[in-house]
Amino acid sequence: MPRVILAVLVLAFSIYTAVDAIQTEDDKIRNLPKVVWVVVCLFFPIAGGLTWFIAGRPRESLLRRQPPPGPRGPDDDPDFLRGI
Repeated sequence: MPRVILAVLVLAFSIYTAVDAIQTEDDKIRNLPKVVWVVVCLFFPIAGGLTWFIAGRPRESLLRRQPPPGPRGPDDDPDFLRGI
């Protein structure tokens, strides 16, 4: 059973990294073309995925991922307060 769980985790990781490489814009990918990164992620599941995260993924995507701002109340909206 642990082997099956490990195999499923490796498969999920390789699919996640391949999809992430596919969805990244061509001009933002570092070091290799997109097609090569997808092949590396699929044929070398663990090493390819780790290499994608270290050397291929855009650096700003790691820093820029912040949750969207939450909803604002009416007392925080200057347009609403001007209309009162």
